[in-house]
Amino acid sequence: MTKSDKKSLSLQDGSNRRERIACLKKIVDKKFLQRNIQRRNLDKRRSRKCPAYVMVWFTIAFWFYGNDCYTQVFRWLHRFSKSLMPSSSALTQARAKIGIGIMADVYRCIVQCLCTNDTPDAFYEELRIVAVDGFVLNVPDSEENRRAFGRPKNGNSYGAFPQVRMVALCEVGSRVFFNFLAKPIRCGEVTLAKHVYRALPEKSLLLFDIGFCAYELMKIVIDRNSEFLGRSKMGRCFKKMQVLSDGSYLSKIYANDYDRLQDRNGTVVRVIEYKLDDPQRVGHGEMHRLVTTLLDENKHPAATLIVLYHERWEEELGIDEAKTHLRKSPTLRSHRPAGVLQEVYGMLIAHFIIRKLAFEAAKKANISPRKISFTGTINVLRARLPEAPRSRHLIKEWYESLLEEVSLQVLENRRNRINPRVIKRPQSKWPKKQEKHRKLPALERTFAETIDVVT
Repeated sequence: MTKSDKKSLSLQDGSNRRERIACLKKIVDKKFLQRNIQRRNLDKRRSRKCPAYVMVWFTIAFWFYGNDCYTQVFRWLHRFSKSLMPSSSALTQARAKIGIGIMADVYRCIVQCLCTNDTPDAFYEELRIVAVDGFVLNVPDSEENRRAFGRPKNGNSYGAFPQVRMVALCEVGSRVFFNFLAKPIRCGEVTLAKHVYRALPEKSLLLFDIGFCAYELMKIVIDRNSEFLGRSKMGRCFKKMQVLSDGSYLSKIYANDYDRLQDRNGTVVRVIEYKLDDPQRVGHGEMHRLVTTLLDENKHPAATLIVLYHERWEEELGIDEAKTHLRKSPTLRSHRPAGVLQEVYGMLIAHFIIRKLAFEAAKKANISPRKISFTGTINVLRARLPEAPRSRHLIKEWYESLLEEVSLQVLENRRNRINPRVIKRPQSKWPKKQEKHRKLPALERTFAETIDVVT
């Protein structure tokens, strides 16, 4: 093969490299990546097969193919070529070179709230509905991950895998996680939430569960010129100041018990207490309590707010989309902490790409973005991504066709049902894995050499 042929093949491979990631380029622009790569000096040691901007797309795209190995994912993103494909170790090293910073830049600049005032199920009385929740991700049980993140402890026993604790803000109307913080499992959710709340948009209505009902968090929401609606423990002391016409009452929250006893520096809130009258439902007959800054009972009736609070489950569904439908294995892939954080950014960017496709498709179909199936969108994307056209002039037509197909993935109306929050784990006859079972020494003899036929 002549030099000109090799150069032609190299240019053809470079062109093919761009062809199957057309959908990613529509959202994560190549010029934006190259500017950030140049600013961070990530292109010092350039690789023809694994340039930095391609590895950013690769780190995002392998979430679309959660069951496939690195090399297979790389093949999905490239058209067939006779040139050598990078090995799995080469892709791992190329991922390590780009680091965490470029992924954080992509997340901060790309991931954002999508809903506008005319988006269905996204606003309440001109307040953007936002939810907050925490969840954990299992990571590979390597020594570095154990040291960096730690394993959950229950009494005297430890969990099977190290875990990363995450707290995220979710736009309820689109299920987009537009801000998050990931820390070791030993960090509490309230501590993480203090930092995450800094990204709360003004004029929002924040929905939170009982674990986030803390004075310092509620004060941050108020300071952000926003409102909140969340669940509170029944044992928490709320003094009735004024009973309203719908049965709710006004009270105050304080920074500490001393302020409460002295009745100083208090913030007025509204407390709603209710029960469920349905033996088939979990929590039947129990007392439930909500606390909110929406004080006007005529403008915001108690029954309306009780139903609205359960919109918080949209974030639970978003967490399920990321943890179950994107992550196919019990743990992440990386055995090093930097790779773990890089994967977390990649996961949430990939989730945003899918939710944005669903959002744009729903806008074309004039329906709520939550009516578009997440798994249906993934399946369409997996099928259509290898069909991305060679010509740049055909990309727009291909993308419009992709959105048209996604718009057909409409979910049926939810059935009136409830599932108990329980888990069923299979019992095992095998003993539990312990520290002595890790890093066993290499065998000195092959299996065939150990055979001793009994005569």
